[in-house]
Amino acid sequence: MENNDIIIPSEFQSALKGKCPRCRTGDMFEGPLLSFGPKKMRRTCPCCDLKYEKEPGYFYVAMYVSYVFVVAQLVTACVGTYILTRNMESPWLYLIVAVTTTILFAPFNYRYSRIVLLYWLTPQFKFKPEWFKRCMEKVS
Repeated sequence: MENNDIIIPSEFQSALKGKCPRCRTGDMFEGPLLSFGPKKMRRTCPCCDLKYEKEPGYFYVAMYVSYVFVVAQLVTACVGTYILTRNMESPWLYLIVAVTTTILFAPFNYRYSRIVLLYWLTPQFKFKPEWFKRCMEKVS
């Protein structure tokens, strides 16, 4: 494969697909990324062998990212509920919407909080074009 044939995916596109931040080729999670089932995160990239958890307890920081996601989702869901129902009297309606939103988005929050942490909050895990080319050669 020649360099002219290789199209490097964008950082956002790779993050959306759950690819390794260093090579943008290997999958960070086993199985399909967008599903409601439990998804185990791989310890290392299957292509470039990047160890995702750079130190013990590293993914605790992802809880803060997940918290930001949950707050944004709850605000959006509750404002949307108000716009649709115009009901400010029933706290039970908003409680049910909040709990349902939290449960439905939990798998999304788990996966994408780790992806955001690895892609944009960890400077050591930057994209390396040479790893991308090396991994693409393995695949083809």
